[in-house]
Amino acid sequence: MNSTRDIDALIEMMAKLPGLGPRSARRAVLHLIRKRELLLMPLADQMQRVAATARECENCGNVGTTELCDICTAEKRANGQICVVEDVADLWAMERSQVFKGRYHVLGGTLSALDQIGPEQLRIPKLIDRIDTEQITEVILAVGATVDGQTTAHYIADQLEGRVRLTSLAQGVPIGGELDYLDDGTITAALNARKDI
Repeated sequence: MNSTRDIDALIEMMAKLPGLGPRSARRAVLHLIRKRELLLMPLADQMQRVAATARECENCGNVGTTELCDICTAEKRANGQICVVEDVADLWAMERSQVFKGRYHVLGGTLSALDQIGPEQLRIPKLIDRIDTEQITEVILAVGATVDGQTTAHYIADQLEGRVRLTSLAQGVPIGGELDYLDDGTITAALNARKDI
């Protein structure tokens, strides 16, 4: 009989998480076991609660525990702006900045002919419905600067042309970035998006 079978299974499951490989997962599991009362048991309880209650917001695609997320139900955020992002992690990154005060729309990925992901597999039809029902005046496309991200942005722009103001996040040199470390595409985007001083 293998006395560490359950622990090994936990390590294997943890190793499947983004950013954790087998060694990191092993260290994390050992730490949790050593801090069983302080960390492991509360973590297990919280994971069980989240597993039972987590759901996607029916309006924007954010993750929460209610039918509509806090952002969609906040009246002060109904300012006519929707920021379109690829996934929930992008929405959370935007929220960390505490700069954007409108609402969001999570696409659930990007268009990809290779992966057979079209507009119907994403939440693009729902976005178009929201434009009509929520009195949206501006759509901010905050998708990645990848080929698939830009293809998705162009598709959405074509669908919404003439209906709302369309903007995108500026692209280029990050704060604190050095030109020597940037790729050609970033330098090109920064040069094309230059502004007067």
